[in-house]
Amino acid sequence: MGSVTQASVFEKAELIPPDAIFDVGRRYVENTNPNKVNLGQGTYRDENGNPWVLPSVRMAEAKVGDCGHEYLPIAGLKSFRDGAVRLAFHGTEAFNDNRVASCQALSGTGSLLLAGLALKKANTGITTVYITEPTWSNHALLFGSQGFEVKKIPYYKKGAFDFESFMNGLKDANSSSAVVLHACAHNPTGCDPTREQWKEIASLVQKNGIFPIFDSAYLGFNSGSVEEDAWALRYFVEDLKLEASVCLSFAKSMGLYGERIGLVSFVTSSKETARTMSSILENVQRATISNPPAYGARIAAKVLGTPEIAEQWSKDLITMSGRIKSMRQRLYDELINLQTPGEWSHLVKQTGMFGYTGISSSQVAYLEEEHHVYMADTSRISIAGLNEGNVVYFAKALDDAVRTK
Repeated sequence: MGSVTQASVFEKAELIPPDAIFDVGRRYVENTNPNKVNLGQGTYRDENGNPWVLPSVRMAEAKVGDCGHEYLPIAGLKSFRDGAVRLAFHGTEAFNDNRVASCQALSGTGSLLLAGLALKKANTGITTVYITEPTWSNHALLFGSQGFEVKKIPYYKKGAFDFESFMNGLKDANSSSAVVLHACAHNPTGCDPTREQWKEIASLVQKNGIFPIFDSAYLGFNSGSVEEDAWALRYFVEDLKLEASVCLSFAKSMGLYGERIGLVSFVTSSKETARTMSSILENVQRATISNPPAYGARIAAKVLGTPEIAEQWSKDLITMSGRIKSMRQRLYDELINLQTPGEWSHLVKQTGMFGYTGISSSQVAYLEEEHHVYMADTSRISIAGLNEGNVVYFAKALDDAVRTK
C-alpha cells in the first residue's frame, strides 16, 4: 500500500519577502560588474570604500586581550552599562540621582525590542506606538510584532522636515501612546527638527502625557559631537523632567556592527522606580536572549572608560562625520556641474549617514539595471558609501536616471 500524504502543519504559512535593505546587499554582492556601487546598507566605509576599524577600537582590543568566554550577567557588562549611561546622561539630575535603569541589548534593534517588552511588562497602559513616515524600516515590524498598534505620522515633504504635519499627526496621541523619536540623523531622511521645533515637540509630548522613546543610533556619528547629538533627549529628561526610554547603539559610532552592542535605558521619576524598571528589563532580557554578548561590550567599555582611548574615539567620530559631510557636498557639486534637472540642495542640508534623494522608484530601478548602483527603493542612499572613486560615476548615473526616466 502506498503511503498517505499528510497535510503539513505549515500549510497555511505564507512566504514573507526578504528584508528590502538586506536584499539590496545580496544583489550587490552577486553583481560582478567592476563599476558597481553599494549605497544601500548603512555601514561606514573609508575613502577607498573599505570597512574601517576605528583606531580607538584597535586600542581597546589591545587592552581587552584574552578576556575569556564566560557568560555576562543578564543585564550585561556593568562597566559598559555605566559608561553608556554616563555618555548619554552625564550632568543631568536623573544621572546624579541614580534614576536611570539600564540593560545591555543587541544593538539598536534589541534596545527597542526590550523597551517595548518592558513597557508592556510594567503595565504602563501604553497600547499605541507612533512612528514617523518615513522611518527606519524595522520600527513598524518591531512594535507591531509585540502587539502595539503602530500609527504613522507624516514627517517629510519637499526635501525637508514637515514640522506642521508632524505636530498635527501627534496631537491625537495621549497617555496610552508612545512616540519613537530619532535623537539625531533621522533615518532615512537625514532631516532633524531645529532646537526650537524640538522644544515644541517636547511641549506637546508633556501636555498629552505621551511617552517618548528615543532611537539614538547615531550619537556622535552625526555631528562629530556626542554632546551636540544628545541635545534633544537631554532637553526632554533634564529641562522638562520627563520620563523616557533612550535606546543606544554603538554599531555606527564605534563601527561594532557585527558585535551587536547597544543599551536600553529608562529615565524614571525616582530611584525606586528605576530599581523596578531594572528588574523588569532583566526579566524581559531573560525571556528573549537570556544574556548579551561579551566581547564587543568589553571593547565599548574600554573606549568609554579609558581617557586616552575616549579621546581617540572623539577624533574618530570627527573623521567619520567629516568625510560624510564632504561627500554630501561633493555629490551636490557634481550634480550642479552636470546641471541635473531638479533641486538638490536638500542633500547638503540633511545630516547623518543617509541622504534622501527624492527620486522615483522607477529611477531607482533604472540605476540598478543600467548603472549597477544599488540603493533602497525609497530613494535613500548611504552617503558613507560614496568616495572619490565613485562619486563622479554615481552623479553621472543619477543625472542619466533623472533625464531618462
